[in-house]
Amino acid sequence: MIRLLWTASAEVRYFLRRYMPSNVLLDLIRTRKGLKWGVPAMLLAGPYLAVAFWCTTLIESGGPGWLHLVVLLCIWNALKMLAIGPVSVVLLTKARARAYRAQRQERSDMTLRELTRSPR
Repeated sequence: MIRLLWTASAEVRYFLRRYMPSNVLLDLIRTRKGLKWGVPAMLLAGPYLAVAFWCTTLIESGGPGWLHLVVLLCIWNALKMLAIGPVSVVLLTKARARAYRAQRQERSDMTLRELTRSPR
């Protein structure tokens, strides 16, 4: 039974990770080229929260109960979009520091090779 639940949760996670637009966007942002788009992606939290507010208004005026799931999903996606901004800034800083260190190491290795070159 536990194995069945484990397999089902893994399949659901794979499906959501692969096909849900917010997860696809987050995966693209986490790449080296996409890190610069993390802070602007935080702006997407606004429309998610607006849809959640609109759905709660519909629910209060007698709308269907399944809209609670839409509200939950919208709030969850808004939180993910808000979190990717600071995370992408930290990851971008780390990536740039790594590139700077590699470039500095390459320069020092080149200087060392020039100094140790034997004169002919």
